[in-house]
Amino acid sequence: MKVYCTYFLALLLACVATATGNAQTPVADTVIKYPFPAKTNSYFKYVKTIPGDYTSMDVDVLDNLYLITAGNQLKKLNSNGDSVGVFNDVKKYGNPSFIDVSNPLKLLVYYQNYSTVVILDRLLTLRNSINFRKANIFSVQTLATSYDNNIWLFDQQDFKLKKIDDDGKMLQESTDWRLLMDAVPLPAQIIDRDNYVYLYDEEKGFYVFDYYGTYKNNLPFLHWKHIAISGNKLYGFFDGRLYSYELKTMNLKDYTIPSFFENYSDIKTMNGKVYLLKKDGVEIYTVL
Repeated sequence: MKVYCTYFLALLLACVATATGNAQTPVADTVIKYPFPAKTNSYFKYVKTIPGDYTSMDVDVLDNLYLITAGNQLKKLNSNGDSVGVFNDVKKYGNPSFIDVSNPLKLLVYYQNYSTVVILDRLLTLRNSINFRKANIFSVQTLATSYDNNIWLFDQQDFKLKKIDDDGKMLQESTDWRLLMDAVPLPAQIIDRDNYVYLYDEEKGFYVFDYYGTYKNNLPFLHWKHIAISGNKLYGFFDGRLYSYELKTMNLKDYTIPSFFENYSDIKTMNGKVYLLKKDGVEIYTVL
């Protein structure tokens, strides 16, 4: 009798343990890996969060993150989240209008109110600064690093695409756009990629130029935000959707922005990933 009771008790405990284990393990096709609501769907898969209190974000082609902290530092983190550079003087001319990180070896921090661009190296060490007024350039809204490590800018005073060196010396300029177009765009962003320069006006689309400043064509994608070119794809966000345009095949795809993307202050698509700046850090997703 004693042996039977012992056997029965052991069997009962085994059943309880099995039931408890099954209660904690979801069925295979309903596995929840992330807190509710699930941060993965048919198009986006959650990768990780880099915690911190940041006010601005960008990411380059090598998956390096550039973050302005609440303490007014510009930090560079590699793809593992490790700090590889800090620039402490980011507020010298007030809040930056934007930071161009298209070349991981050379960053441009632009202060439009002061017509000044600060040039940093890959470790965020100060290399130089240019005051555009001293270079006789008086109305610049946007700029970017060029393929040959100089600087593209659009001068809204004479409506020309210009290229200057790190000392502000003029190297090249296009024809006055007013002689080329009936309705002259005012680009808010410049991207240099694969033999072409893309200038984007939200009301008129993308204007594409070659490296000699010759106008090539127009891509009529309007009202896009947070645009980027990564690989051979052009990305932009509009009306709750992410758009992906294949530059060679001209294939356009769009993705509905999921609910778990909400409450972000900035968003960027690069290297097949989406980066979301939120109040507690940067969330990273792959695009499936």
